[in-house]
Amino acid sequence: MNTSAPGPAPEQARARVLAMQIKLHRWAGENEGRRFDDLYNLVYDPATLLAAWSQVKENKGARTAGVDGITVHQVEQEQGVENFLAELGTELRTRTYHPSPVRERMIPKASGKLRRLGIPTVRDRVVQTALKMVLEPIFEADFQPCSYGFRPNRRAQDAIAEIHHLGSKTYEWVLEGDIKACFDEISHSALMTRVHRRIKDKRVLALVRAFLKAGILTQLGQERDTITGTPQGGIVSPLLANIALSALDDHFAQEWDTLMGTELQRRRRRNQGLGNWRLVRYADDFVVMVSGTREQAEALRPPIQAVLDPIGLRLSEDKTRIVHIDEGFDFLGFRIQRRRKRGTQKRVVYTYPSQRAFQRIKEKVRSHTHRSSLTLHELIKTLSPKLRGWCSYFRYGVSKQTFSALGAYVWRRVARWIRKQHDDLAWKTLRRKHLPNWQVAAEGTRLYEAKDTRVSRYRFRGHHIPTPWTEQTPAKPTIGMYSRRAG
Repeated sequence: MNTSAPGPAPEQARARVLAMQIKLHRWAGENEGRRFDDLYNLVYDPATLLAAWSQVKENKGARTAGVDGITVHQVEQEQGVENFLAELGTELRTRTYHPSPVRERMIPKASGKLRRLGIPTVRDRVVQTALKMVLEPIFEADFQPCSYGFRPNRRAQDAIAEIHHLGSKTYEWVLEGDIKACFDEISHSALMTRVHRRIKDKRVLALVRAFLKAGILTQLGQERDTITGTPQGGIVSPLLANIALSALDDHFAQEWDTLMGTELQRRRRRNQGLGNWRLVRYADDFVVMVSGTREQAEALRPPIQAVLDPIGLRLSEDKTRIVHIDEGFDFLGFRIQRRRKRGTQKRVVYTYPSQRAFQRIKEKVRSHTHRSSLTLHELIKTLSPKLRGWCSYFRYGVSKQTFSALGAYVWRRVARWIRKQHDDLAWKTLRRKHLPNWQVAAEGTRLYEAKDTRVSRYRFRGHHIPTPWTEQTPAKPTIGMYSRRAG
């Protein structure tokens, strides 16, 4: 990229960044030991910054300000995008740029506890996005296929599909792993060591370290140093967390390749009374599927903790447990359980929304139908996207019965809400005037019906999931832990 060239248009900027990413990804894939130098100029290149700005502007948090109180809209109206990016590029080029502390927000979790969310300034969001655009294609060439969280072209359904695939074979015991405060406790030195394996450019390393050490402005207005962790909310944080947790992936990949990589090796281990196992990870949530005994699954705890220790992480003793697939377990909102198929003696692995996930969407519906300040049309516009999104997530499973139950619950809540708005109308009058054909609609807008959602089985894609940068280049031969079928 030529930094002296005039500023490109957004479409041209995205095309140039994509071409750069394809090259970086290919070079990283062709040489596993290559360390990249002279990357910093790619971060502050006008095309990268403009593409990063476009992405930040499209994000849901564009209206949220950091510690400086400035939003994306204010940048556009007061400073102008061109001047803003030019100034930011100059600061990066002259190395006078310093990230600001992130603004702390405590978000309630489903368990009742609070999760810390860090909101960076708009300036920092743009720089983090540009940094991620440069680093992600390099590290994606190293990441193992067993990792699915916060990676391009990968989703939670891929992780569920792999668990379903393994559970349908001989992998019956499950170690449910839970890492305590993962994003808060990752060791900076351990993380930088793993980044340093691929990145030689000291300016890029210094920029990554600066974001890690930027600090937090608490809700009480106190500034606190960040000695460990990657604050959730930062655009580059999920990538850095995956780089740190890839140590766990690499450990299981190495075990698979050396001990269990072929059908013959796995059969010999079974004949010797030994187990076989596979890791499935989504960000800091993971399970280990074990073909063997409960004791063999339990024996995996110490090695996992030994891998996590250098990263500064710990397994939660209370939440890390061993279960049998017939007992069932919850993962990423799904309930995964093997049961007898109706009308047969065959046992099949089923995936469907967990009771906890079902209660959560019901609570959202209940909270919205408590409000009386909305019109029916506004209520429909508020509820429909939430219902559609929830059903879209869970439609890859045995969810039809749950969708019907959800639809009935929503109808009852909305019908009672309408009735209250009209001084407790008689149900017969209410149905005739406001619920024609038993449907909830207003001003030509109909409430989304969960029961109409089509369900299907999500196809297990295994190691055939392309990155955005390999689809346009010849695929590298797949080797490693997912190059052979499990049995």
